[in-house]
Amino acid sequence: MLQQSDPGPSVTGGDIGARGLILTCEHAGTAIPQALGDLGLAQADLLDHIGWDPGALAVTRALSDTLSVPFIAQPYSRLVIDCNRPHGAPDLVPDLADTRSVPGNAGLSGAELTDRWDAIHQPFHADLAALLPGKTALASIHSFTPHRRGDNVPRAVQIGILARDDNALFRHLMRRLPQVFDGTVAANAPYEIEDASDYTIPVHAEPRGLPHALIEIRSDLIADAPGVARIARALATVFKEFAR
Repeated sequence: MLQQSDPGPSVTGGDIGARGLILTCEHAGTAIPQALGDLGLAQADLLDHIGWDPGALAVTRALSDTLSVPFIAQPYSRLVIDCNRPHGAPDLVPDLADTRSVPGNAGLSGAELTDRWDAIHQPFHADLAALLPGKTALASIHSFTPHRRGDNVPRAVQIGILARDDNALFRHLMRRLPQVFDGTVAANAPYEIEDASDYTIPVHAEPRGLPHALIEIRSDLIADAPGVARIARALATVFKEFAR
């Protein structure tokens, strides 16, 4: 599946060996293996939210720099394979994404899906697992669309903090982030963590009893450098307090 000139399944940064918090970004990029061409999509589609989480990697890098903590990011488009989905999820390799067809995923055989799983999905998570010893908390950074499909009214939620076990990091973020961020923070919105639709938190954080949160940021808030800096500054303030 992957050729020598293709990106590897993960990109790391920050002080990889540092104890404490680790950041993950599963929908960080829009790369496609050369063997798959362009999946039959225009570049504009790949750069839309169906292809990745816009702004999420920029926030992840800013937090890593500010906090001096490591991060691991997944550079391939979520349309190649979604690295925050379990095997069997209907949108693991979607042939329809937000009403748009993905020709390169149509009629995918089991063997072709396994190729992507074995070349990208599982190596990314093996790389993440190798970084976890010594880490005391995990935060997964994502972004979500400003509007629901077919709705021109902006979503009220600006930052969602997701967890389903009321762990210490989730409680801290929900208590302090609304106090330092001048926007709307909500618990388990606009999504919830579920075994059928999530992978990183159920596989890496929950079984280890690792304090964690999946952080969803409305993408229009992090569409430029000032927006990224504003969100990263608020999150960094709260993460620093948790680490004390």
